[in-house]
Amino acid sequence: MDHANTNWGQSVTAVVIRDGKVLLARHTYGAGSGKLIIPGGYVNFGESPEEAVKREYMEETNIAIAPKDIIGIRFNVKCWYIAFRADYVSGEAKSDERENSEVIWMDVQEALTRDDVPGLTKHLIQSAISGKDGLSYNPSYTTKESLAPYSLYCL
Repeated sequence: MDHANTNWGQSVTAVVIRDGKVLLARHTYGAGSGKLIIPGGYVNFGESPEEAVKREYMEETNIAIAPKDIIGIRFNVKCWYIAFRADYVSGEAKSDERENSEVIWMDVQEALTRDDVPGLTKHLIQSAISGKDGLSYNPSYTTKESLAPYSLYCL
């Protein structure tokens, strides 16, 4: 991780479900040590949330994903955290051996009942399978008032 390029106030995650199983990683440090969580991490300066969650998944799990919509946003005056629902694209689940000690596809219902899956991860999995549409996004939305592209999230 390039700490000089990391925006410590912005972080992302995604719930990826494939064939009734959710991708989880066993965290190796901090408050989540030993817990099975959905992968994610910090956004780099100059990187969009969509780019960041794709990079984080590839770095931590060896899985390529495609963010579909937003299922949760957590924020305060200093930072924000965006949770996506994402599709599996390719790759074989593999631990990065640094931030996690294992990466596994687990039955969704099992994940929702296990003690080693934290409440936030369970809540986001439930949001992903709720059947409700999340906030969709257009990754290169540009208005006449602005020459810079922005990501647009809307219901």
